[in-house]
Amino acid sequence: MMHDPKHLRVAYIGGGSRGWAWKLMADLALESELSGVVSLYDIDKEAARHNQIIGNRISERPDAPGKWRYQTADTLGEALYGADFVIVSILPGTFAEMAVDVHMPERYGIYQSVGDTAGPGGIVRALRTIPMYAEIGCAIREHAPRAWVISYTNPMTLCIETLYRVFPEIKAFGCCHEVFGTRDVLAGIYAAVTGDRDVKRGDIEVNVVGINHFTWFTAASCKGTDLFPLYRDYINANYEEGYSQPGTDWTKCVFDSMNRVKFDLFLRYGNIAAAGDRHLAEFMPGDMYLRDPETASRWKFTLTPISWRKEDLRERLEMSEALVSGTSAAALEPSGEEGVMQIKALSGLGRLVSNVNMPNKVLQIGNLPEDEVVETNVVLERDTVRPIQAGALPDAVCELTAPHVRSHALTLRAGMRCDFGAALEALMGDPLVRGRITEAEAEMLLRDMIRGTVSFLPGPWRTI
Repeated sequence: MMHDPKHLRVAYIGGGSRGWAWKLMADLALESELSGVVSLYDIDKEAARHNQIIGNRISERPDAPGKWRYQTADTLGEALYGADFVIVSILPGTFAEMAVDVHMPERYGIYQSVGDTAGPGGIVRALRTIPMYAEIGCAIREHAPRAWVISYTNPMTLCIETLYRVFPEIKAFGCCHEVFGTRDVLAGIYAAVTGDRDVKRGDIEVNVVGINHFTWFTAASCKGTDLFPLYRDYINANYEEGYSQPGTDWTKCVFDSMNRVKFDLFLRYGNIAAAGDRHLAEFMPGDMYLRDPETASRWKFTLTPISWRKEDLRERLEMSEALVSGTSAAALEPSGEEGVMQIKALSGLGRLVSNVNMPNKVLQIGNLPEDEVVETNVVLERDTVRPIQAGALPDAVCELTAPHVRSHALTLRAGMRCDFGAALEALMGDPLVRGRITEAEAEMLLRDMIRGTVSFLPGPWRTI
């Protein structure tokens, strides 16, 4: 039984976030039917204290109908105690470790556009993240076993698998906005083709199947119109140019693209790839879209360098100081995320259909294993998340997905047991790596990456 929606307790693990946390604070402040206490916990306690000031300042605004009290917790257990909801959004390591994930494989000609989910970067990032999530899962079991847990951390699939491994009864799911972005693309294409400018994301109804960052739509419609023929016609006419939202320039935004990878995958496999091109490319064989930076550029998407992330963090740190000092005010506008809408539905205030990542326990996707975390639509209502059976992955897409499902099982074993052999097997089977380097080179790469990130790994890895 959930608590009164006007007196909720939310534990935010990673509550020192500079950026996403402020969007969540704005979403909470804009929701008049929810209020309560948000307990911020972060290993960077100063960052959490800064967000306590920022959050309370947002909540105190007269134009903020949702009233929340933000407080900083000194320990994980303190943050979790009595929580109705737990939000987990952490960075496993620093940008120094992320630089190892993304750039060290380039020595062997292996390029990654993101490096946080698939490929060598995704595997080694997971080795850092799995022990952290195991600790968080155990703490939730002890201090907040009935809480709903919403996770935003990557690699999302393995984060959720870890939570269920250490606490099988946990009520957890992962949220990702990549599907939202693809629905926005479909809304824009529909508007461009039909001339109907009164179309928004909510008008795009889809059947979601896949694993995080490698999701697909096997059905899509807008206002009763089947979007597949319209999408195919648009691709045939705009394959070389691609599509971007009006006013965006993929060459100037490291997260943007012209969606040409999506277009190409649709022509190859007949279904709509439903993640950003930067993520989709990393799930495909390395000689397709990520052979080298020039190939990525021809496909009109970017390889996000860690140097950009460092500069972006510098700017966000400056913004944090301005928000704390009061020389700047946080924007009070919707983020476009659905986390607060999910909290509202689970608190008994309505019903929501949304895409989330959960174990395949009711065979939401009939041809993937039960213990794999899959991304499909679910129905959220009072204290309930009911997965919607989405059908099987199309055969060709299932073949593309299978190596990643196997990699997840191997990487989870590697992360839980500090098993180098399992990690190496996962690396050798990854499509970005397979056939591009020898096993000896792969072993050397993995050892070097582990040594480069060992300060955030459990003790046994230090002998590698």
